[in-house]
Amino acid sequence: MRAIDFSDPSTLAALADALTAAGVDGVEISRPGGKLRIVVSKAGGAQISLTGNAQPAPATTVAVVKAPMAGHFYPSHPSDSNQTERLPRSVSSQDVIGFIRIGSVLLPIPAGRAGLLARRSVEPETLVGFGDPLSEIEPLP
Repeated sequence: MRAIDFSDPSTLAALADALTAAGVDGVEISRPGGKLRIVVSKAGGAQISLTGNAQPAPATTVAVVKAPMAGHFYPSHPSDSNQTERLPRSVSSQDVIGFIRIGSVLLPIPAGRAGLLARRSVEPETLVGFGDPLSEIEPLP
């Protein structure tokens, strides 16, 4: 998961809009070295204040690859006769690390980032929903 960049005006605007749409009065996010406060008022819109260091916190080291849609998960092409997968293994951002099958349609799942495909979160042929975690990719040493 990437850290949120609180210094990005479009990110702040999106947060303020989401709070307004949800009917929330405000939110305060504190980190070592900084604080973000968004207060929503019906008459005046959202007021945003940043104190301290507004830079994002260091990103987590593990990226979670999530299902782009519901279907059955396959770590390799179903017609692949050699279905023994060895983990961990290096992958590039464009490598296909699995498939979602909906009926006769196979949707390839790209890694999305280079690294070490370290772990699968689901077993082969498991029915997954949109956004379910499928795999974890760690940065290469």
